[in-house]
Amino acid sequence: MELSQQATGNKGPKEPFPISILSLTVGAFAIGMTEFVIMGILPNVADDLNVSIASAGQLITMYALGVAVGAPILTVLTHQIPQKKLLLLLMGLFILGNGVSVFAPNYAVLMGARMLTALTHGTFFGVGAVIASNLVRPDKRAGAVSIMMAGLTIANIIGVPIGTFIGQTMGWRASFGAIAIMGVIALIGILIFIPKIRQEQASSIAQQITALMKPGLLLFLLIGALGNAGLFAVFTYIAPLLIEITGFAEPSVTWILVLFGIGVTAGNIVGGRLADWKLLPSILGVYFTTAVILTIFTVTIYHPVTAVLTIVLWGAASFAVMPGMQVRVMSLAQSAPALASTASHSAGNLGNAAGAFIGGLVITHLSLTSLPWVGAALVGLAFILGGACYMYERKAAAAGA
Repeated sequence: MELSQQATGNKGPKEPFPISILSLTVGAFAIGMTEFVIMGILPNVADDLNVSIASAGQLITMYALGVAVGAPILTVLTHQIPQKKLLLLLMGLFILGNGVSVFAPNYAVLMGARMLTALTHGTFFGVGAVIASNLVRPDKRAGAVSIMMAGLTIANIIGVPIGTFIGQTMGWRASFGAIAIMGVIALIGILIFIPKIRQEQASSIAQQITALMKPGLLLFLLIGALGNAGLFAVFTYIAPLLIEITGFAEPSVTWILVLFGIGVTAGNIVGGRLADWKLLPSILGVYFTTAVILTIFTVTIYHPVTAVLTIVLWGAASFAVMPGMQVRVMSLAQSAPALASTASHSAGNLGNAAGAFIGGLVITHLSLTSLPWVGAALVGLAFILGGACYMYERKAAAAGA
């Protein structure tokens, strides 16, 4: 079965698309598990490999750097491989990386395995977003991307708690074994359900890099990084906020994070629909809403019920912007959509790291309660930059009319 690179018209095959996209969702779920489950089993890993918690924590840091730096490089080097074959290759490497993690005899081997799986992360989402958007009509692209991305958010609600439980009861290696099995399921789904896509002649490496260097695209990568920085400046320290400021007991934080994850999943789906309706206005509206919610959080954080409600809404708003940003970035680099989509994930991961770093500085030099204000300011800056870009494009369109 072959599909053209661009789906056109108001009608087209409908039955295969949900199944095809769901196979990408399963892959996203597995990747989400391998990224975040390490946080719940970090003490177990440290004890078993005889390293400090700080050293074990570098498994998280290096994974993020692997996504941020390595993924665009891998995307460029594999740009001539047909997209379905590339997805199969990426899932094969993902399975290999997690399989090595299961049997890693020491810290160095486990670090290498984590770096290998990190390379597959950004490239999978980059290529997967292009495939998902091309499996549906143009007016459904953001919705299709949001369905794929839902795997990442569902992983935080279901996959990570289950993976953590497996690791704590059966040993941390069993967690990576379960993730490898999920990778196999995703691989089979991609092999069976993803159609062969007839692609246009692949752009050269120079053309792809040139497409990525467009000022408008770089601006939106910066906007995405700022939005993620605002999210992680607060989310990284959500446990101490809830325990020390709101007054929750430590076990309650897990369930609050599950509620946060439910909000994230709902926001991701709704955000995809909004982006299909009005792309840039919806992105701006979501960023503005997120900044307002974080500002409100500075007050509601002191009351358990209002704090939880705010956190759920914040999770929904923070992730509602992501499908639209993916589609926006791909549309700004039409000759290199996969590289642009991968770069979007890289920028997001740099934003994650920057947000966590900024949050640490805020706690050190200001206070824990200042975090929501700082998060709101970072997201507000993303909104201002996006608004300026929107106004410029409207003026340019009016001048050209």
